[in-house]
Amino acid sequence: MSLSINNGRIIFRLAVVLYLFFLFFPGFSIKQREFQDNENGIGGGSFNNEDISLTLASLSDASSSEITPSETAAIEPESLSKTRVLFYDTYTVTQGENISTLAVNMGLNQGTIISVNKITNTRLLQIGKVLKIPNQDGVLHAVKSGDTLGSIAEKYKADSEDIIIANELFSDKIRAGTDLFIPGAKLDWVSLQEINGDLFIWPINGVITSPYGYRRDPFNNNNNKQFHTGIDIRGSTGTPVKAAMAGRVSQTGYDPVLGNYVVINHHSGYRTLYAHLSVIRTKSGAYVGTGEHVGDVGSTGLSTGPHLHFMVYKNGVTVNPRSLIK
Repeated sequence: MSLSINNGRIIFRLAVVLYLFFLFFPGFSIKQREFQDNENGIGGGSFNNEDISLTLASLSDASSSEITPSETAAIEPESLSKTRVLFYDTYTVTQGENISTLAVNMGLNQGTIISVNKITNTRLLQIGKVLKIPNQDGVLHAVKSGDTLGSIAEKYKADSEDIIIANELFSDKIRAGTDLFIPGAKLDWVSLQEINGDLFIWPINGVITSPYGYRRDPFNNNNNKQFHTGIDIRGSTGTPVKAAMAGRVSQTGYDPVLGNYVVINHHSGYRTLYAHLSVIRTKSGAYVGTGEHVGDVGSTGLSTGPHLHFMVYKNGVTVNPRSLIK
């Protein structure tokens, strides 16, 4: 069958060449035919461009009829798997660029650039940093003990064969500690928001008067430093305090240091605390949406004046709220 297809293509291409030749040199074709007729003792005949066109059309029909659509698809490269072998280019970050603009310019999604370059905070992206830019969208997966190619493919809803091709694996055997590129996979929404610093909204609008981390003790006139586990945001008494993210209220009450407080549990191991409230506007067990009114700014407990003490926990450990607020 392949021989028949090749013969058909050769005939068709020859016919096209002849047609173009006679189209641009009609006089030569007629004279050549007349010369041959005279040499053979034949007269009275003629051979014009219309005859050539009809002949070529019949040749074209004859050659193309030997190739069926299914056979054509079988030999066209477009029908092959679109999975590509992974390779990287490099790009140096310039002034004014961020992950969002880079993703648009590179034709990739943000999660791909973040994952491949193992970026943990896009706000800290620096001018001059050299990034790896892959030739396709996807994420890196750090292979752990017990992982199999099948379990990884299932986790990302990917195809095992695509993973093998992209990473040029010789088998489905993978070793713990290696990074596998999962073509087509996306960074989950929570991780993307967390890395971009867009996970929470501001609980109140105001200026941070005391940041997260070590600070001088505000209640004693000495240079002793204490670790401040949240951020203090200045606000007037009675200013509405909003839930920074949707979740379920796990606790409300009064503490000698925190004053009136509210604790909200969120997804992905996050928990937020709102302290020194003048009034609590919710109750334990209630589900609150992002931006819902949960209390009012006050100065209850151990406080130097009206403000909101805002804390964020990740899996039970305090983290800097500022790096997660839009």
